[in-house]
Amino acid sequence: MKIPKRIASAIINSLKGGVVPRVGLQYITVGRRTEIEALLHDVDIVADGGAAFRFIVGKYGSGKSFLMQTVRTYVMDRGFAVVDCDLSPERRLQGTKGQGLATYKELVQNMSVRMRPEGGALNLVLEKWISTLQSGVAVSADAAPESAEFRRLMNAEIHKTVNSLSQMVHGFDFARLLTLYYNAYMDGDDELCARVIKWFRGEYSTKSEAKSELGVNIIITDEDWYEYLKLFAAFLKMAGYSGLIIFIDELVNIYKIPNSITRQYNYEKILTMYNDALQGKAHYLGVIMGGTPQCIEDTRRGVYSYEALRSRLEQGRFGSDEVKDMLAPVIKLSPLNGEELTVLCEKLKEIHCELFGYQSNVTSQDIVAFIKIELGRIGAERNITPREVIRDFIELLNILHQNPTASVKGLLGEGFEFASADQDDEQDEFAEFVL
Repeated sequence: MKIPKRIASAIINSLKGGVVPRVGLQYITVGRRTEIEALLHDVDIVADGGAAFRFIVGKYGSGKSFLMQTVRTYVMDRGFAVVDCDLSPERRLQGTKGQGLATYKELVQNMSVRMRPEGGALNLVLEKWISTLQSGVAVSADAAPESAEFRRLMNAEIHKTVNSLSQMVHGFDFARLLTLYYNAYMDGDDELCARVIKWFRGEYSTKSEAKSELGVNIIITDEDWYEYLKLFAAFLKMAGYSGLIIFIDELVNIYKIPNSITRQYNYEKILTMYNDALQGKAHYLGVIMGGTPQCIEDTRRGVYSYEALRSRLEQGRFGSDEVKDMLAPVIKLSPLNGEELTVLCEKLKEIHCELFGYQSNVTSQDIVAFIKIELGRIGAERNITPREVIRDFIELLNILHQNPTASVKGLLGEGFEFASADQDDEQDEFAEFVL
């Protein structure tokens, strides 16, 4: 496997630090096939003009953020634009001090497309929109791009975009800013283009400031930011993309809000987004949110404390951990099994060798022994997460690389002997005890 050192470094350093890398996920994805297929089915619906909403639920380190980033990579390859952010005390879905607008700013700042997967793609999206219109006009009309006739035909195409968006909430103002950007772009006015970008990013704090710089008497606020994401979804389709997918992680930060009324307002915003998706009020828009079981299922402070959401999201009578409904709005992640963790460690070993340019002496048997020891800890089957296994394995690889005289057997200790030998069930039960 040949992998660029830049990507190999990002993968190893991110995973060792307990965070999900934003690049190179295709090199390390294992398992989660049914979950990915379910989410990509939603993506097909969004591409067809529909909308979708899902919760991904798992313990800290169980792989929910990894799954979200993996799907993010898949949908960009399918021609979608994506926006993503983690909630925090400063970023919520609703707030009295601009926390909702702060979430919008983070989402738009992280806008990504296939040509710019690291974020900051808003300029690229707007330029592609203009380029798409110009290509369409050039094909249908016999006019030079610099001629007055070409400009007139372009204005007519812009007018069509404006008319279609004007039917939506705040659509008239959104379309007006698009027209302003187009004219500034065609006139080479970079300063005005930058001001329009600033407005789309939600960075104008007062209407008077927007009025003086752009001539518009409206700004994006804490109350209506979600309406503008719906407008972006419709606009992105016109710009040649398949739609917009929103990824919002760390819902636990809403669960942690001490004020119950503020929490309820945030859950009300989730309900609005959920209803829009399922009732057909949003188009070309998908929303995926990630959280822990506690922040979803706690009936006192979690999402289920809001009765309207609990009655919509709670699992029915027939589902269980063994038999899951992958079409339900909540996807609960099961732990990766031993085989999947072994494959993942094999991939990480190859990437580690590629990054540091050495030949590893860690064998497949060594990796199997390592996994058996990790999963053999007391309570591991309920409490151990892929994050812990990955962190331990990368640490093992680092030590072996830096200490050529060290051996896997020596580092794993007595557990190595146990893990690599055939033992009966009675011995397995007491493997962790040392007298």
